[in-house]
Amino acid sequence: MSVIQELLKVVLVEPAGALNVGSIARLCENFGVSELRLVSPRCDPMDPDAKKMAVKGTKLLNQAQSFDCLLDAISDCNRVLATCGRIDHGDIPLFEAEKALPWLAQGSSSEPIAIVFGREDRGLTNQELLLAQKVLTLKTSPNYPSLNLSHAVAIVLHEFQKYNDQIHKIKKNNYEIKKSANPLEVENCLEDTKSLLLDIGFLMEHTAQPRMAKIKALLNRAEVKPEEVSLIRGILRQVRWAIKQ
Repeated sequence: MSVIQELLKVVLVEPAGALNVGSIARLCENFGVSELRLVSPRCDPMDPDAKKMAVKGTKLLNQAQSFDCLLDAISDCNRVLATCGRIDHGDIPLFEAEKALPWLAQGSSSEPIAIVFGREDRGLTNQELLLAQKVLTLKTSPNYPSLNLSHAVAIVLHEFQKYNDQIHKIKKNNYEIKKSANPLEVENCLEDTKSLLLDIGFLMEHTAQPRMAKIKALLNRAEVKPEEVSLIRGILRQVRWAIKQ
């Protein structure tokens, strides 16, 4: 198992089925995932059915952390990949496995990375998708594109392991990808930006959300670095100071 696999977190947003949660805990154990994180679960992860399905993944169930919101669950992660099976995702770009998973495997070898899966019935909201730097979609039949949650996790983790092995071989040659800003750093920067743009009249409250979503998508496409986020926030502070003068 490579270091990057040990740093991988699987995040489930509002899972409703104990059987699914247990099955996913087992999959995490199968593929060497270090941690299962749950966002506002709608079932009991310690339900007997969950434990029955988890088998040797029961330890991951016992240790699974619960969070009130997705941002809290991924705030320490260097790279975050969300999954999407919906067709009404707006302008958010979707990537297939061969592009999204190698990118995730290239994450820092010392900080957590995450794959986020949405609700069984409706997946992730667009706002949640935009918290990730990239969004993955799986090729399925257009006649019935919806996958069972645990089946989707199995496919993604299997594919991730394949690409991770390839990237691991490259990294043995001392090749390291530069660190990207984590979702919390980007969100804080966006909040500063939104506040200033509202103050100067560039944004209005009723139109701020879709406009800020476009700015967020731009930063995600650019894979903005922590030092670049600091630069932007420094500019915002200086603009505020200049306005007050």
